[in-house]
Amino acid sequence: MSKPQGHKARKRFGQNFLHDHGVIRRIVACIGPKKGQRLVEIGPGKGALTEGIISVTERMDVVELDRDLIPILKVNLFRYPDLTVHEADAMKFDFTSLATDEQSIRVVGNLPYNISTPLIFHLLSQASAIEDMHFMLQKEVVDRLAARPGDSLYGRLSVMAQYYCAVESLFIVGPESFDPAPKVDSAIVRMTPYNTLPFPVEDIKKLEDVVRIGFQQRRKTLRNNYKGVLDNNDFAALDIDPGLRPERLDVGDFVRIANYVLKKDV
Repeated sequence: MSKPQGHKARKRFGQNFLHDHGVIRRIVACIGPKKGQRLVEIGPGKGALTEGIISVTERMDVVELDRDLIPILKVNLFRYPDLTVHEADAMKFDFTSLATDEQSIRVVGNLPYNISTPLIFHLLSQASAIEDMHFMLQKEVVDRLAARPGDSLYGRLSVMAQYYCAVESLFIVGPESFDPAPKVDSAIVRMTPYNTLPFPVEDIKKLEDVVRIGFQQRRKTLRNNYKGVLDNNDFAALDIDPGLRPERLDVGDFVRIANYVLKKDV
């Protein structure tokens, strides 16, 4: 989101307007938009990033909740008749409606810190319609998304994001690039949904439950966290040490547990 004249950032929308044109150019370069692609931006603000993309693709969809920003955006990008503005809450928006059987969408955005995690989960549930995602997020959220087993920030968000996507942390953006300046660093992340899932689960809800239970008390062992769900014989059958903590398991391990529990419950 870039800062429009006369528009004050609204705390309730989590707005921090990006004004560093060098960072904007670098983000566009990382995205690498191409003519004819279907790009969708969440929270376009004044449209600085939008313009960098639509000047290449010639058409674009944007999803903006703040109705006061929409007329400013339309004025600033009046030269692009194929800009479609959706006045909507991205948390409730059906992104699959913009994709077709022939063409998936590419999603970009400077996501509000206060809703970034639930919004990412909302998008992951529609990952089959998405080619890739490039987001500006609080650095800690990007670190959690990209964390590997054994990392201190590896948790539920890491596992579920990496179940659906290859995740790459691209570069850090300091607070001085925003107005108002946030109190933390931001970072750019690339998330690319897999065409073929490396570890397909038989029931995604079961995987979500298994991961949630596993990390509810992350300092405890798997034996304690899965008490009443898995016993020592189950862990032996899974070839997983019940004395481990949840952050030691990779995505494939959690998928094996979910598939096992699903069969056990039948």
